[in-house]
Amino acid sequence: MNESLEALLIRFNAGDERAVEQMFISFEPYMRMAIHRRISGSLRAKFDSADVVQSVWADLVDGLHRSKWSFENVDQLRAFLVKMTRNRLIDRLRQHHQTLRREITLSPENVDALPADRCPRVSENFYADELWQQMVEACPSAHYELLELKHQGASIAEIAERANLHKSSVRRILYDIAKRVTRSRQGAVV
Repeated sequence: MNESLEALLIRFNAGDERAVEQMFISFEPYMRMAIHRRISGSLRAKFDSADVVQSVWADLVDGLHRSKWSFENVDQLRAFLVKMTRNRLIDRLRQHHQTLRREITLSPENVDALPADRCPRVSENFYADELWQQMVEACPSAHYELLELKHQGASIAEIAERANLHKSSVRRILYDIAKRVTRSRQGAVV
């Protein structure tokens, strides 16, 4: 940069876009450093300092365009940017305070103690779909609604209430369907 920051500041105060861009390039590392001094390593993972810096710079440019701010020298601009950056960071920390307070850092030794992921494997989904298809085929059409309700997770009492049947009747119907499927599977194995 051939032009001194003081000379650039005059054009900056006037809202010259090239001067604003050059000042941003000059002060952006300084603003990021002000953020990094304020937050610990664990918080750095939550905040991208570039987001905070860009937010501050956008407000600064808006204030310049509305003739809200003007700076007498580079030191005054630097102090203003540091103060504005710190305030914006504090706002962001307050927004994430509850989340950050609840988080627990896992040490590598405790990873094995975590419960295993219980997402069904592809083969489990395949067999579940196959079993469901066999149950539908084994189900008399008059009882399909009961089977569908059970498949959706309804309790025996809920199914009985919806179908206007006794709970023991619902159990017997579902048991009979399961028995038919078991017989058909045993016949297929032989």
